[in-house]
Amino acid sequence: MTGSRPLAQRGLRRLRVRVGVALRDLPALVLALPFLFVAGYTLLAAFTPTAQLNRGELGQFTLENFRLAWASADFPRLYLNTALFVFGLLLVQVFTVTTAGFALAQLKVRGQNALFYLVLAQLFLPPSALILPNFLTVNRLGLTDTLSALALPYVASATGAFLLRQGFLQVPRELLEAALVDGATPWQILTRVLLPLVRPQLAAFALVSLVYHWNEFLWPLVVIQSPEKRVLSLGFASFARSAESGMEWGLIAAGAILVALPMVLAFLLFQRAFVEAFARSGLKG
Repeated sequence: MTGSRPLAQRGLRRLRVRVGVALRDLPALVLALPFLFVAGYTLLAAFTPTAQLNRGELGQFTLENFRLAWASADFPRLYLNTALFVFGLLLVQVFTVTTAGFALAQLKVRGQNALFYLVLAQLFLPPSALILPNFLTVNRLGLTDTLSALALPYVASATGAFLLRQGFLQVPRELLEAALVDGATPWQILTRVLLPLVRPQLAAFALVSLVYHWNEFLWPLVVIQSPEKRVLSLGFASFARSAESGMEWGLIAAGAILVALPMVLAFLLFQRAFVEAFARSGLKG
């Protein structure tokens, strides 16, 4: 009897821990339910013939919607334009946010904090408020209807500069001083000492940048006029309008999955680095 009592107490403690975890995660689950419903319905509709879907019948699953969606829009060109836009922009952003984060974190100058707050002020400006000045700028530069015009307003990112600054601040100062004693230049300290230590922050920023610009619609709609230069968001909008007129909901769902699938796979591959980077930066919960 004496031996079974500690086992019962340990079992009770485990049960309390599990109940506590479940109660802690319950609000997040409740908030996620509408999104899970939409995602589940989209998956179901994409693999169900539209005629059966309109009748509310399920059971016959097919890939016909994906075949028709792929044939209805020029997805290879849309994928190519979008990849050139988002990955080309990301390469430039990695350079700008890394150097900006390094300067804000490690280079001690007068007014550094004021400069940091000025950079953060960009986060409070809604992107829609900047569409007109951005369009006037790219128009004067003669870059309208080009992929370069899509990327130009986002070359500098306050979010990326903030993430990298937080990562650089966590590096022990003694490590930097040791590199200086060894004769390392600031550029060598940045590339050889600091960058390997902030890979989670870089991965998180890369994922945020890719997802945001992969799905961006309003700015490409303003800048791009030529059909051959459209990105996925514009191509899918045109495709969805034509399919919606015929009540082809399964076709629209299949097209939505084709557009979102690359970013979903990217998040599944890098979700650990994504969560870790924001936890380290102080943006918890």
